Amino acid sequence: MSTRTLGLSDELYDYLMRVSVREGDLLACLREETQALPHGRMQISPEQGQFMRLLVGLMGARRGIEIGTFTGYSALCIAQGMGDMGELVCCDTSEEWTQVARRYWREAGVDHRLRLELGPGIDTLNRLLAEGEAGRFDFAFIDADKQNYPAYYERCYELLHPGGIIAIDNTLWGGAVADESNQEPSTRAIRRFNEAVHRDERVEMSLLPIGDGLTLARRKI
Repeated sequence: MSTRTLGLSDELYDYLMRVSVREGDLLACLREETQALPHGRMQISPEQGQFMRLLVGLMGARRGIEIGTFTGYSALCIAQGMGDMGELVCCDTSEEWTQVARRYWREAGVDHRLRLELGPGIDTLNRLLAEGEAGRFDFAFIDADKQNYPAYYERCYELLHPGGIIAIDNTLWGGAVADESNQEPSTRAIRRFNEAVHRDERVEMSLLPIGDGLTLARRKI
């Protein structure tokens, strides 16, 4: 029994990985290739990827949006959870990083479920809304530039139907959000965003201490 979330020592994290995570060879290979890149720390953790795969499966999600695709690990997890009838719109600005993603998506046999949109995510979201897609998505995952989180969140909220879920990454920001001496722009942006979601009565929400912090916001029915 515990009255608060456990801290994870290295030993306990290794145990969690051993008895919980079913990553598979292809995802493990993608994660290792990504970690070798200069920006490899932007990769989500395997336990978070597995959680999101389970989440979209439990939801029966069939249409999703991802803001910030990087090398495609999270998109691959989500696509696997959605099943063969799913479609994930993936938004990113990097041709270089998403070329890695495309290669692994093809190898996994899920590339037909993933629609890559290269360009600013906010432009893609605005276009989807202009095309009449409001209320037609089940799930959204936001993992991009932190200063634009509020704009991404609002547009994803409009695109989701009631009961749909927005997942937002990095909301614990390496613990920096709790350090008031840290006034870096991205840290301050995450703090403001967390406070705004906490006050948002349009959603049910929970900030989970998985990976670098994952907030789930469910649009109320």
